[in-house]
Amino acid sequence: VQLQASGGGLVQAGGSLRLSCAASGSTFSSYSVGWFRQAPGKQRELVAAISSGVGTNYADSVKRRFTISRDNAKNTVYLQMNSLKPEDTAVYYCNYVWFRASNYYTRPINDYWGQGTQVTVSS
Repeated sequence: VQLQASGGGLVQAGGSLRLSCAASGSTFSSYSVGWFRQAPGKQRELVAAISSGVGTNYADSVKRRFTISRDNAKNTVYLQMNSLKPEDTAVYYCNYVWFRASNYYTRPINDYWGQGTQVTVSS
C-alpha cells in the first residue's frame, strides 16, 4: 500500500504548513508511519513518527514546533509544522516505519519513497 505525501509549499520563516500523507487500503490503521525529510546534499532524516496506537516521537530539531497526528477514518497522517525555519527546507516524504519510542531507533520498513513534497522556508 503506497503512501502519498502532499501539502508542501513556499512559506516565510515563522510560518506554518500542514503536510498530509494519504494511503489506500483498509489496514492503514495497523501501521506506524513516519515523516522524513531530505535537504540538498544531506542524508534523509526522520522528522517524526506515529505508532498504530498513540505513540509519537520527534527529532530534537523539530520538538515543540512540529506535531504528527493521524486520522484513520481518512487513512491519513498529518504533520503540522509551526515556527518554520529556513533549515526546515527539504523534500518531505512519508513511509511506513518500525516504530520505537526513540526517534533514533525508528526505521523505515521499505525503501519506497515516492515523489515527496517540497517545503521551502524563506528567511
